[in-house]
This record gives sequence, structure tokens and C-alpha cells, in this order.
Amino acid sequence: MIRAALAVLLLALPAAAQPRLVSLVAEGGDFRADLSDGRVLRGADLVGAVLHLDGAELRIDTARRDDGVPNAAPRTATTDVWLFGLSVRRAGGDWGEFCEPDPQGERLGMVMPGEGGGFALTCSSGGIGKCIRFGYRPWASLPDGRSLAPFHAACVNLLRAAYGGGERAFTRDGTRIDIYDQVGIQTPADEPDQSFEAGWAPDGAVCVAHARIPQNGDLAAIAAHAPRLAGHTGPAACDEAQATALGALVFNRSRRE
Repeated sequence: MIRAALAVLLLALPAAAQPRLVSLVAEGGDFRADLSDGRVLRGADLVGAVLHLDGAELRIDTARRDDGVPNAAPRTATTDVWLFGLSVRRAGGDWGEFCEPDPQGERLGMVMPGEGGGFALTCSSGGIGKCIRFGYRPWASLPDGRSLAPFHAACVNLLRAAYGGGERAFTRDGTRIDIYDQVGIQTPADEPDQSFEAGWAPDGAVCVAHARIPQNGDLAAIAAHAPRLAGHTGPAACDEAQATALGALVFNRSRRE
């Protein structure tokens, strides 16, 4: 993920007509570029623009609104999620893809608010981007005012199988998982070959009923990696009710080997 506080934006206009970039920020899941001539550019307005970000040169090739994000309506600049086709200039001067392919084979860049008023770039192929598209937009809030940022962090841990939080600690093999919550963003599919795996919080799993795949080892190995899970592993110690009581925000079901 690229984080940037300052950027230079070049538009496809004659040099004499180039407006000065006053600011470039993330407005929800979209760019907002304020220009010296008073224009504000967002989304598809920026196709063809080149961004110079802390030594990296990125070009916006395509832009479209993600219409599949749950609970992102009514549409506003701060609820929208935009998907950008991004190219990065390589050392030899040619342009290459910025993102790796996601499960649908697309290479999509995404923007989100960053620290200090800047922005961060991520891709649809990674856990951060996937969780945004699931509806856990970290800049947004629930109707009751609660921030979705903790839900997003919990979702990222879930996708990474990071039972102890932080960077991914356990192997994944593309196992199909069922993600859901109790706030109406994702609902369980309740597929018969899946059972409750774990409840997730921003710092990792709060309890684990079973390991996602055999390569992750047994529950003892998971508890050894994350000592705070001692006493909170196994089907008898972890179901949705118990996970909720322990502070879980997001839950998942997966196939038990």
C-alpha cells in the first residue's frame, strides 16, 4: 500500500493551460483534486492524469464507481468507492500494471483517507481492498454513529487468517470462507459444508473454533502463537455468542478439515 501526503498532478492539457494543483486528497473512496482555476475533479474526471507520489509516477487509466459495495447508498462523495486502473512508470520509462490481479482477474487500485490529511493507495487483490469492497469502508460510519474502521481491521485479520493480529501468521490456500457480521453489512450464507471458525476484532481473533486449513496446524499451535487465545479455542469455547461476548465485530464460517 502506498501512502502519500503530497502529490503533483499533471493533466492532459497544453502547458500554458495547466492549472496548479491546490490539493489532492481522498474523499471517502475517491480522489478529490482541487485546482487553482476553481475546478474540483473526482473519479472519472481524473482519467489520463499522472500522479507523482514520493518518487513513484502513477497514471490513472480508467475509473469506475463500485456499485456492489453493501450499504454505500445514498451515493455521496464520502460513501462512494471508486476502482481505478493504475499504471506505474518503470525504470526503463515504460508503463506497467500497479496492481496484481484480484480473484476476478481485474487489477484495480483504490484510494482511502490516510494519515495527516493525505491518502493511501491499495489494490482490490489485497485484504485491505477486499474488505472495503465487502462494505467495511474504514472512513464511513454505521447509522448509529459507530466507525467502520474497527470492522475493516477485523475483516483484514480474518482474510489473512491472522489469529494473533498484525501481519499474516498462518498459511492460506484459497479456502472458501463465509464472512458476516451483526450490523447488516454481510450476512451468513450458512452453507452446509461450513462451520463456525472464529470471531474477529481489530487485534485478531477473539476465539477460534477450528483452524481454517490443515497447514495452519492445530488449535494448540494457534494458541501458542497468540497466547491470549488460551482457553478460547475449540468448538466448546468458541461460537458466535461467545465471540460476541469477547468483543468480536466480524465472524466467519469455513470448512472444517
